[in-house]
Amino acid sequence: MNSPTSPNGSSPADQSGRAGTDAVRRDTASAVFEEAQSSPSFGRLRRSQRTFATLATIAVLSLYLLYVLLSSYARDLMDARVVGRLNVAFFLGLAQFGATFLTAWLYTRHADRRRDPVAEQVRQDIERVLVAGSYGSGQTTGVSA
Repeated sequence: MNSPTSPNGSSPADQSGRAGTDAVRRDTASAVFEEAQSSPSFGRLRRSQRTFATLATIAVLSLYLLYVLLSSYARDLMDARVVGRLNVAFFLGLAQFGATFLTAWLYTRHADRRRDPVAEQVRQDIERVLVAGSYGSGQTTGVSA
């Protein structure tokens, strides 16, 4: 008689043992990630992201809103000629592109200088714990550093 096998050729008993091991690995990884998320380093990383994103969003949207409001309520100002036939509205419209590119550049610079080093440290701490398999063995993980 043929015994039922899984598609990869292992027996159901092998699979149940492997499923148990996979569940333990998932639980261990979940615990390590939860510990990393509660660490001060991860908190600084999240706070840094939230602060920058909030300030950048407020700044860019404020500039855009200013442009829209000036276009609607300060037509004389917006129609004022600056160079030849080019008026204030034209240059403020171009400034929107400049603000977008400036924000992208500042974001990259901020991430490179402030967030990436902290994120790299958090990642290394998590990988060290997962690779070493030290979680749950009584050793400190070092993730909360």
